[in-house]
Amino acid sequence: MLSTLKLLSLAFPLIVLAATPVKADVNITFKSAPQSSSYHEIGAELSKALQDGSGGTITIVDEPSTGSSQNVLDVEMAKDDYMFMSQPVLVDLAQQGKAMFANKQSKAFDNIRALFPAPSLTMHFVMAREEAVLSFPELSGKSLQTENGTFAAREAAKYIKLFGLEGSVSIVDGNPKDALANMKDDKVAGFVVAGFWPMPMVEKIANEYSVNLLNMDAGELTKTRRTRMVIPAGTYAGQLDDVIAASVPMVVYTTAAMDTETAYLLTKAFWKVRPGLIKQSAWWNGVDDELLVNITHQLHPGAIKFYKEMGLPIAEDQK
Repeated sequence: MLSTLKLLSLAFPLIVLAATPVKADVNITFKSAPQSSSYHEIGAELSKALQDGSGGTITIVDEPSTGSSQNVLDVEMAKDDYMFMSQPVLVDLAQQGKAMFANKQSKAFDNIRALFPAPSLTMHFVMAREEAVLSFPELSGKSLQTENGTFAAREAAKYIKLFGLEGSVSIVDGNPKDALANMKDDKVAGFVVAGFWPMPMVEKIANEYSVNLLNMDAGELTKTRRTRMVIPAGTYAGQLDDVIAASVPMVVYTTAAMDTETAYLLTKAFWKVRPGLIKQSAWWNGVDDELLVNITHQLHPGAIKFYKEMGLPIAEDQK
């Protein structure tokens, strides 16, 4: 059954929202990720879609960003119309004054408010089907390719240790573009990458070579302390069943300084332009109202107004 917001998206594709009253000449500064990151591409798509969806009532300036941590830090100097992307865990750390925010505590971080979810960074353990590796315990004695220094490599090493496979799984450093050739040449049994599903490189490999994705059970997922993500059956060639994977949620935030009407318009615009975003890039298909549970911070009152209109439940810690 389609959810409330999915039905809304289907009913009003790319609708103009000028009927919603907002203050004149709203200019929003939006920061997503470094230009080399795929999240920057997501940010660029989003900012254009929101601006178009507002019917010209809002101008969104997609400014350069050095990453999510800096996006959060910039809240201190932000004006009332600042919007940014970040992992919820970084907002937690900022509000608690921990890790990279240990010497940068600010009451401004308490004013961060959420609007809507963005595509999640999802782990993909891609195995050559001929290796007959269907679960993580079966990785023992196998080799995996990762790219040193990447999020995927760090997460893979962490999972291997958590699952008691340290020393029994060989990690091979390599560029993801060489993964297919290395599997065909029996140099590795599989590879690990992280991204938004469907990942173009995984799609390409699955179309050329028989592969399968490793599925995490509930116990394994709990150990990772990551968020559950379902990669639906049929996402990749040969994928007959849903795959449960670990993911890191991403959320679009603003601050309490943004007025209610603007936040309402932005939230409403996002869900109404979502069909157009999906046509542009398939990774937006992974964003639906089920991801609202991944927002573990207060929603902006304007966002709450919209979600209540849609009849969606608002958790106590989101109010």
